[in-house]
Amino acid sequence: MRRLTKKKALTLVKELDAFPKVPESYVESTASGGTVSLIAFTLMAVLAFLEFFVYRNTWMKYEYEVDKDFSSKLRINVDITVAMRCQYIGADVLDLAENMVASDGLKYEPVNFELSPEQRLWHMTLLHIQERLRVEHALQDLIFKAAIKGAPPAQPQSEDSPSSLRACRIHGHMYVNKVAGNFHVTVGKSIPHPRGHAHLAALVSHDTYNFSHRIDQLSFGEVIPGIINPLDGTEKVSAESNHMFQYFITIVPTKLNTYKVSAETNQYSVTEQERVINHAAGSHGVSGIFMKYDISSLMVKVTEQHMPLWQFLVRLCGIIGGIFSTTGMLHSVVGFLIDVFCCRFQMGIYRPLKEAPPNEQQNSETLIPTENDAQ
Repeated sequence: MRRLTKKKALTLVKELDAFPKVPESYVESTASGGTVSLIAFTLMAVLAFLEFFVYRNTWMKYEYEVDKDFSSKLRINVDITVAMRCQYIGADVLDLAENMVASDGLKYEPVNFELSPEQRLWHMTLLHIQERLRVEHALQDLIFKAAIKGAPPAQPQSEDSPSSLRACRIHGHMYVNKVAGNFHVTVGKSIPHPRGHAHLAALVSHDTYNFSHRIDQLSFGEVIPGIINPLDGTEKVSAESNHMFQYFITIVPTKLNTYKVSAETNQYSVTEQERVINHAAGSHGVSGIFMKYDISSLMVKVTEQHMPLWQFLVRLCGIIGGIFSTTGMLHSVVGFLIDVFCCRFQMGIYRPLKEAPPNEQQNSETLIPTENDAQ
């Protein structure tokens, strides 16, 4: 009984075979079939090789959610050079609640406004990258994944005395409340008072005003590689002494999670406006550089993703199976057409001549000229 049961089970399994085997004596190999097989195998290998590169590639996924973090501090990173002496200017932050933020983290360094050849090359490269980013937004994904690290060349040591240096480099960082505010650089050192703050501009002559500036870095949050901020590399030169430069910035909190970097930082977009201060012409205001920022309520999550292994295997099987079945059908169709064409060709050439009827033979004989007729 057990043997019969095993035989029945084995027979049932054989009947379920979806891949029946054909004896080799029934199979005929042809040159055309071998050629098609070589083409198919080559195409399979090429597409599988390309698919492997697709599997190795990654892409960035963007998600948006509400930013619920209101209690943390916002870090402002500054590196700006102004074409005025350090004793004539002051930089600070005034937030939306009219609270003056201490600017103890900022350093004032006398420098030359002109750049060295190495710095000018770096500056032109940065401007070129900024220009390409405005045109090709997908370039930012590449920068995210590459996590490019770089810093401008160090300021060369000047042999001149600090009093002969006519520009001032303001660099460092500050921690402010996570609310809208205004970071500005204007004439005179700032002093606090109950209603906000003021700058001692009365002691500075108007002839010394020159707010031409260059922004090497302006970022918010943790400084991480892979983010090039919109104002990095910006250079503004003014021929007028009383000039106001305004930058309206919208900060977007960002969580960056790639295979090289995982951090919380901020990105921002900016619009610019500048005008000459002329009270006689109705253009009122204060000369200086004003960066008014606001914080978006949405947070962006940027995640680097990779194709799963199972999806790669499914796509690979689809490529191999699709090419195999397609080339098999094409070979069958082409072989059938060739057989039909060859059969008709052979029938047209080797078809035996039919014997003509007697009347036609007599007519053909009468039409053949003889030698006597020709004479």
